[in-house]
Amino acid sequence: MQTYYFEPTGLADLRELAQAYVASLSSPIDSFLEEHILASQPYRILAGKETIGYCAVHEQKLLTQFYIEPRFLAQGQAVFWEILARLQVESAFVPTCDELFLSHALEHQSAIEFQAYFFVDRPEIEVGHRLYQGGRFRVAVEDDALEIERVALEFFDRLAERIARQEIFVLVKDGVLLGVGIIESSRLLTSHTSIGMFTVEKFRRRGIGRAILVNLKRWCYARDQLPIAGCWYYNHASKKTLESVGMVSRTRLLHIHL
Repeated sequence: MQTYYFEPTGLADLRELAQAYVASLSSPIDSFLEEHILASQPYRILAGKETIGYCAVHEQKLLTQFYIEPRFLAQGQAVFWEILARLQVESAFVPTCDELFLSHALEHQSAIEFQAYFFVDRPEIEVGHRLYQGGRFRVAVEDDALEIERVALEFFDRLAERIARQEIFVLVKDGVLLGVGIIESSRLLTSHTSIGMFTVEKFRRRGIGRAILVNLKRWCYARDQLPIAGCWYYNHASKKTLESVGMVSRTRLLHIHL
């Protein structure tokens, strides 16, 4: 009977396997899942002394990656059993664009929750909804931080750091903050950038969120980046706004309890 070992390592030491994992996805993942993956502990999967794949566990209980090299796929079910038994994970974040992970996790599920939508852009879709025409869209500066925190509360984490990295944008008119945009360049999918926005509550339903997203998409394409996005599965307003600017979702993030 084959014995499997799980060797803690760093993602940098699994570069080729990580690249193969990305190539296996049928559509991109957004920054929410990527952040969980990058904060996870990777394990090299060994069959005897041979590396056959890898997995990753977030906070010792959430499985965020499961990848087996194609020539070893026949061992996938046995390996997954061993992960559950020896790493003692309780659940998994599984994007539906990851067929391998999804198939194995479904065989052991005790419950499934819809976590998020992942979106890609279809630039050929015309934006048929009204866009806010006033105001100035620009990169945020340090002096914007206090007002962003006041209106957005804790919507943006590591705000000062993100402003310093020019990842935060603002839409302002006559010195009044109307909304905020964010970009997050992917570290796993190097040609993709996640985009998102927040509209100040009293200015909602005026096309401000759409205007921010359209500007963020333009920023991405000007830098040869493909814009992607995500939203919580039950945030219907965010989903509607993303779809109104030509973004579509064929991928869901599932929280599968094992």
